[in-house]
Amino acid sequence: MIQRVLGGRYELEEKIGSGGMAEVYKAHDRLLARPVAIKILHAEYRSDVEFIERFHREAKSAARLSHPNIVSIYDVGVAGDDHFIVMEYVQSSTLKKKIQDEGPLDLLTATQIAKDIASGLTHAHANNIVHCDIKPHNILMTEDNHAKITDFGIARAVTESTLTYGGNVIGSVHYFSPEQARGGAITPKSDVYSLGIVLYEMLTNKLPFTGDNPVAIAMKHIEEEPISPSRYRPQIPPMLEAIVCRAMSKSPEIRPSSFELVQELSNVEAALSVNHKSDPDATKILERTGIPPRRVVRQGLGGQSGNPEDNKPKVPAVESKPFYKSKIFMAMMFFVLVIGFGVGIFAAFGKVWNSETVVSVPDVKGKQLALARQILEDGHLRVNVAETYDANVPAGQVVSQDPDVGKTVKSDRLVTIYVSKGGEAIDMPDLAGLAKSAAIERLQKLGLNLGSVYEKDSSSEPGTVLSHDPTTGTKITRGQTIDLIVSRGEPERKVEEVKRTTKQTVRVPNVENASLAVAEDGIASRGLYVGSVTTQESSQAEGTVITQYPAPDAEVETGSTVDLVISRRPEPEPEPIREPEHESTSETESRQSETFPDIPVQNDDAPSREDDQSKGR
Repeated sequence: MIQRVLGGRYELEEKIGSGGMAEVYKAHDRLLARPVAIKILHAEYRSDVEFIERFHREAKSAARLSHPNIVSIYDVGVAGDDHFIVMEYVQSSTLKKKIQDEGPLDLLTATQIAKDIASGLTHAHANNIVHCDIKPHNILMTEDNHAKITDFGIARAVTESTLTYGGNVIGSVHYFSPEQARGGAITPKSDVYSLGIVLYEMLTNKLPFTGDNPVAIAMKHIEEEPISPSRYRPQIPPMLEAIVCRAMSKSPEIRPSSFELVQELSNVEAALSVNHKSDPDATKILERTGIPPRRVVRQGLGGQSGNPEDNKPKVPAVESKPFYKSKIFMAMMFFVLVIGFGVGIFAAFGKVWNSETVVSVPDVKGKQLALARQILEDGHLRVNVAETYDANVPAGQVVSQDPDVGKTVKSDRLVTIYVSKGGEAIDMPDLAGLAKSAAIERLQKLGLNLGSVYEKDSSSEPGTVLSHDPTTGTKITRGQTIDLIVSRGEPERKVEEVKRTTKQTVRVPNVENASLAVAEDGIASRGLYVGSVTTQESSQAEGTVITQYPAPDAEVETGSTVDLVISRRPEPEPEPIREPEHESTSETESRQSETFPDIPVQNDDAPSREDDQSKGR
């Protein structure tokens, strides 16, 4: 590949790096006579048409970015089967190598580097470009110790296509955001999470999450909270630790934007600059040493001193004890020790005697762990952190505290805060058949909360769990609320016994226009019986109640009966018999008798009519 010219313009000189997706070469731009860096994709991505299209589109979009903390992209092209990106050449090492060589970075240096990265991300996010693979390996350090983000375009193209190719995870799982590990939507807040991990690593020289395989590490991003950076390095100021913890929040809504991160890091940078160590080469006033001043001896002729006193015969002096070995000094030291011991006792137990050392426990519920710790410590309280599952509270936020809000306690009191681990997806276990107490105990062990408990008549032992909501096998999360339905035991005593002993009264239900089956259930639910049931022809649907006795809402004693009248279809009427159209003989005779009462009726015509009829037949 060396000494090859891409596009008739870029002459490859040497290979300077290699990654999971591409190889990087230093090249010479013949047209503009300048050094450039060229990234050429590996051969296995040449056949993925969708990836190649997204790669070119996103690389061209990233080429619009122009910021001092972003490695500029000059060109994107194809030479034969090779797809490449031409970038600014930065002659330096990566941030990863700087961390490995120097260990935990100086607090001010780490803050300045994180600020540079956040500034570059702010410019990218303003142009709708999300990096998706922020890690120390993709941060180049210039000679003047400034950071430049590289690898824009590639990470975005991969994550928009898919997170895996051939079963291998693309990217760096140690720096994944929870939504990336979960395969969810990628937003600018995903870059902020990755930057939080980079800052964590710069401050501690440790990664917050490690594991035996990428899947285990990805699950830790989703479920676990990292160890506080101050545990590894107590010198980290609370303000800086709060920024790290907020940036690494599981919930994107809690994380600051990259612009807000720049402002917060600027405040920390200003504070650290004031407290930074002074110049070690500055002029200093040295204290006197214990070496006595050198004595100048003048000697005369014959080896005698010029001072007459020195020429006198010397009498051996009596050796005196040093003052620090004298009895007076020892007595003074004893007195000082006694006074110091008394002051120490007073300082240790003075708070017990002083009534002004009581404080009110502040409210930290719903706040992030780092902020809650800072609030309590500022209130002269000690903090103990415990974790709990709660699907209703975002991971990393305080669910509850002990002592509770507003309690008056003495300063330095230990306050336990319970921090949410979010909801862990599990299968709802089968609790049916367990005693109520055993079911509640099992829910607590699984990190589930007890909701409402309903009772139901059953032949099972009282207190036995009959069913629950959600049902067995349903996907739930730790911290979710579970409702139980437990047995109340055998049904209540028979209605006759209740009537005989308590004489209670009930209202008769209104069952008119209901079917007979529904009416019977409604009457029985009030502790009443169905009495006589009669039918009556009606235009209503067959089998529905027409009337009832006693009437609806009448008050009767339990155990009373209710008579019902239900509808039945009317019987079909018989078809009428049609008679001859001519009048009968009797009717004719009666009319004739009425008209002519004095004239007798002659019956001799009858045979003649019969004869006529026979003739007609």
